[in-house]
Formats: sequence, C-alpha cells, structure tokens
Amino acid sequence: MCGLLGLICANESDAVAARPSVASALHCMRHRGPDESDTWADAEVVYGFNRLAFIDLEHSHQPLTWGPPESPSRYTMNFNGEIYNYLELREQLAAEYGAKFATEGDGEAIVAAYHYLGEAAVERLRGMFAFMIFDAERKVVFGARDPFGIKPLFYARGPGGIAFASEKKSLLELAGTLGTTSTLDRTALQHYLTLQYVPEPETLHADVRRIESGNCFTVSPGGEPVIKRYFTPEFTARQVTGAGEAAALHQRITDVMRDSVAKHMVADPDITVGAFLSGGIDSTATCALAKEHNPNLIAFTTGFEREGYSEVDVAAESAAAIGVKHVVRTVSADEMMDALPLIVWYLDDPVADPALVPLWFIAREARKHVKAVLSGEGADELFGGYTIYREPISLRPFENLPGGMRRALGKLSVKIPEGTRGKDLLRRGAIPLEERYYGNARIFRDDQLRGVLRTYQEGVGHHDVTARLYRESQGWDPVARMQHVDLFTWLRGDILVKADKMTMANSLELRVPFLDPEVFRVAANIPLDQKITKETTKHALRRGLAEIVPAHVLNRRKLGFPVPIRLWLRDEMYDWARGIINDSGTDEFIDKPAVLALLDEHKSGALDRSRQIWALLVFMLWHGIFIEGRIKPDIPEPHYPVKV
Repeated sequence: MCGLLGLICANESDAVAARPSVASALHCMRHRGPDESDTWADAEVVYGFNRLAFIDLEHSHQPLTWGPPESPSRYTMNFNGEIYNYLELREQLAAEYGAKFATEGDGEAIVAAYHYLGEAAVERLRGMFAFMIFDAERKVVFGARDPFGIKPLFYARGPGGIAFASEKKSLLELAGTLGTTSTLDRTALQHYLTLQYVPEPETLHADVRRIESGNCFTVSPGGEPVIKRYFTPEFTARQVTGAGEAAALHQRITDVMRDSVAKHMVADPDITVGAFLSGGIDSTATCALAKEHNPNLIAFTTGFEREGYSEVDVAAESAAAIGVKHVVRTVSADEMMDALPLIVWYLDDPVADPALVPLWFIAREARKHVKAVLSGEGADELFGGYTIYREPISLRPFENLPGGMRRALGKLSVKIPEGTRGKDLLRRGAIPLEERYYGNARIFRDDQLRGVLRTYQEGVGHHDVTARLYRESQGWDPVARMQHVDLFTWLRGDILVKADKMTMANSLELRVPFLDPEVFRVAANIPLDQKITKETTKHALRRGLAEIVPAHVLNRRKLGFPVPIRLWLRDEMYDWARGIINDSGTDEFIDKPAVLALLDEHKSGALDRSRQIWALLVFMLWHGIFIEGRIKPDIPEPHYPVKV
C-alpha cells in the first residue's frame, strides 16, 4: 500500500519548477509509504510516490515507467493498491499480445493492460486500487479507482492545473501551486452532521473532491477531467430460493470466499500477513481461511474494559478454536481523548464513527508484528448483515395501509414523547423507504439540525445523496435497495474510510476479501429469503461458512463495534468535551450554547445524545486543525529521505 501524488500542470514546462513542491507535499502522507519515496517529472506532469512494498521488493519502484518494445518509456504510472490477479493478467497479455515485463510486480500488469486494452483494462483488474497513467505520446492521463472504493483518490483543480492524491492534506499543501483556497463547503458540513461522514464526491474543502468508487477518468494538461463510471453494482430482484438451489448457493459462497482469501494472502516471502478478529462471523471466517495459507497466522483484537462493550472474550475463544496466536489491545477513555486530534489529522475529513479510534490503536499494535492484515469489511453490505435490513419485515403491516392513514400515524408519532417505546417504529412506518432509509447512521434529523447548525440550508439533506440510488434500484426488493444505498454511502463513506486511514496511519496494509468482484457476483444473486429471515441476517453466508467458522460464532447476534462513549461522555469525557466546545472557533457554523445544552442533557441521563455530541466534537477538532490551524497534533517525523 502506498501514497500517490500527481500534478498535471496547466502550462507546458511548469512541471520542472513544481517538482520540489510535489516532493514537499509527499511529506504529509509519509505514513502511507515509509519504505521509499521518489518523484518524477516531464514538461507538464509531476508524480510523487511513497511506497509500502509487498511484491517484488527489490524492483517495481514507483513512479513506474513502462512501454512496448518500440516505445519503452511511453507510460509512467503512480499506483496505490494491490492487484490480486496480476499473475494471470500478465500471462494473458504475454500470450495474446506478446507483452514484455521488466519486473515481477503487479504495477506493470496495469500499464500493459491499458496499452493493449485501453480503458477497458480497468474491468480486468481484481483488487483494490487508485492509479494514474501518463501517456507521453498522447499527452493524456488515465486513472481509475477500484469498484468499491477501498483505496482513496482526491483531486483539486485551479489556475495552476489539477492534482490527484491518496490524501487530501497533500493537495492542501499544493494550494499555492494550484491556486486553490481552503473554503469550507457548507453543504458538505450539513451532509456530515446528518450522515456522520462526508459523502462522495464531496469533502469539507470546497476546492477538493474525490474520484468516486468504480469511476475512471482522463485529463490532459490544461484541460478538464472527463469522469465516467465503469462499474455499477446490481442486485437481482429474486424473492425466493428455488427448490434445490440453496445447497448449491451455499457451496458457491464457500468456494468463492476460499479463493478470494487465498488471493488476498499474496506477498513476498519476507512479508507477514495477519488478520483482524472480532466476535463476528465475517472476521472469524476470514481468519480461519487465512490460517489455511499461514499456519503461524496472528490475529488482532481490540476492546474496552467495560462490560457489554468488548468482543475480546468471544474473539479469544475463536482464536483458540481456529488455532492462531491472539494479540489483544484494550483502549481506555484517556487514550481516546489523547489520540483523537492526531487521528482526525490522519482522517483528512471528519468521520464521526467512534470505532475508528480503537481501530487506530489495534492497527498500531498489529504493525509491530505484521505488515498487512485481512479484515471482514463489506460482508454486511454484500450478504445482508445489518439488523436494519430486517426493518422491511417489521414494517410490512404499514405497507398495506392507505396513504392517508400512514400519514396520520406519522403525525401521531410526533406527539409521543421522545424516548417512548414504539415512537420511532410508528414514525418510520409512516414514511416510504426512499425517505426513511439513507444508511446505517442517522445523526441529526432536520428538525434537530436547525437548532445546532447556524448555516442550515433548507432543501439540503440525505436525498441529495440517495435519490439517484433509489432510481437505479427501482423494482428491486427493499433489502436489495437498502444494500445498494449502503454500497454508495455507508460503506465507502464510513467503513472503508476508517479502514484505510487508520491502518495506513500506521503503515499497515488492510485487505478486504469480501470486497472482491468474484465474491460480489455470487452475493448479488442471493434471493431475499437467503439474506434475511425472521431469526437472523446473512443467512446464506452463515450456511456457506458453517464448516469454516466455530459454532459459537456461527449464529451469534451482530454486536457491531460498540464504543462506550455514551457512558464516557457522562463521566470521564465530560470536562474534555466541554473544553473542546468552548475552545472551538466554529461559531460561524455551530451554535455552541446549543451544543453545551446537548452535552448537559446527555450527562443528566434524560436522553442519549452521545452520537450527536461526538459528531460535533470531531468536526470542531477538524476545524481547529485544518481551518483555524490552532490545533497542531504531534505528527511523527519521517524516517526516510525524500528524493527530488
């Protein structure tokens, strides 16, 4: 895993002068590639690269130059990620086109595929990636991001050109070269306080955007990027499993997961790959399958010394059953408070998911033992794992009511006191799916946000993000439609952001075998009755992994990744939170007295406001770092020289 930075200058010959600035901006993401760093430039394009090496350690240096025999230096590439089918792809290109390779790495497979197949090459890649290839003959850059958004790719454009990077902070360092500003995007802030993350393609900086998952682009010096989608996930609309289908489906799941994990274990012999292990089926299955390839596998678990807020005991039982070494890291409230400013700096944009903090700690612990880990992200979105996916079953009686009666029930729910059992069920039952579901996290409702956000804009809301997704999924069953929304929102906005940022902050590569194109092909065809039942979620996946996962995990209720902020914000974290609020320079955006009132209401125990308070605290820290410049986290110094 690595950090890439590419600048495409607006004017010819500017690249040479900009090369030192690019080299300097690499410093901000040295954690992504501590093994080596380098830059490359021609008249109009500058590349910078920090490498975390896994394959062909002595070669495959980047920026990487490749070309056919008649033009051996035609292409230069920056590539962040891993291509798991690169050996097969290299063999195919050699057999069909006579492609020649100078290294043993996966990077050349991407460039060669682009040379021979054009933009369609991206559809042949099985892996996680963000890359940009400069064609010196055509004077054009082609780039792409993987189908699910495992690896990030930001871009900013201004009078000086356009730049792409693995982390936004490097683009902020290039603001002088590009001629961009650091204006806060108020619409993105409103989305963040609704969703707990900034949805793609937005960022909180108005001049910086993201290439979305499953998108590719072309851009020429001085031109505008042309972005298009090459991958759109589609689920089938089948409701019920046909006779005799179930057993075959379960076997396909077993086979495709075993194949995916095997491919995700690829690395040079000197590189050790471990696994994250929670108490759930996804990470446990990944760990058990990885053990088939590494008998000395090490599993890593994090937790808290609070009853009901830790899966350490279950994970330890799983590790013993699988037969792997188990490393545990518990996290205290004091450690979370101390580490949060640095963690927010690593994030680039605020993500109000408290689970990312313990993830940062366990990644730091894992890096002492291994260089890469497998993890179970994506299983819930692909196989129907979230408890909320069972909501259409509980709300089915509302679907048969006349519209007028449903609206009346919705009005009735408003009059019921907050915290009353059944209030939210009644409220949600009165609302159509397209309006009520916009992902796993719903922080502030519109009526709540008006009292906190001074820059509140009427008409801005989750529909900006989800309307297109619901149009695309017309005719699908309600669970498939919810999965489709989550693939484009919750997964790539929260789950994969925290997975990438927290592991790469510790120079640790995270690999996600569930988010594999072949796994998706199987998952996309699972009928509704094999996803969700009255008793459980992920029914087909549980059956497919029955011979792999220990019995105590197989049908265990999903716990998620609970963090005890509800308790801590009433006790250990209360004064700390008040200090962040009072010191914050966010008065232009946030009504601080209203936030303090939320905090005191939470402390009294009247209502649980912890997630709303946490979202505001993370934003205030982010603002103090990236806008005010008042908060300066203690960022570790690089341990390698940057070449110019």
